[in-house]
Amino acid sequence: MSHPPPFGQMAEFAEADALTEAVRAARAAGWRHLEAYSPYPIPEAAEALGVSAAPVGYIALAAGAFGAALAAGTAWYISVHLYPVNVGGRPLNAWPTFMPTTYLVAILWACAAALIGMLALNGLPRLSHPAFFARGFHRASADRFFLLLSSDDPLYEPEGTAQFLRGLSPLRVSEVRSA
Repeated sequence: MSHPPPFGQMAEFAEADALTEAVRAARAAGWRHLEAYSPYPIPEAAEALGVSAAPVGYIALAAGAFGAALAAGTAWYISVHLYPVNVGGRPLNAWPTFMPTTYLVAILWACAAALIGMLALNGLPRLSHPAFFARGFHRASADRFFLLLSSDDPLYEPEGTAQFLRGLSPLRVSEVRSA
């Protein structure tokens, strides 16, 4: 029975600063396909990885504006053209009556777009990833920090990558196999 191909090499660290320094060292060495895992956000590591802020806010704003325009336009069209009912002498296109539904629809669209945009930008849902099966990786949500150097990177060479990671003084270096 043949082994699955390697997905990469993973180093485990005890502290966030060690992970951040490892990411910086890997970037300085020319690595481009790497991932960091930690139990909480580390802005310095994200900056070293080159991760930029996701445009979820802009997605929500655009969807909210579209939803508001759609709701206001629909309410106006229905009130003025489809069912023009004069209630209490008010004009048919009295915009203050449209505002509660316009506001609520805008919030609904913005929230839905923010959720869908966040999931899409993060590549979720991803129920299985080879890193999940790495030795000790279950502690990534508790108290450990991990750096994964992917086999997709042109610099990847199994022994050389493991030696590079050992030079960063991790607690452990392990090979991650593809599922």
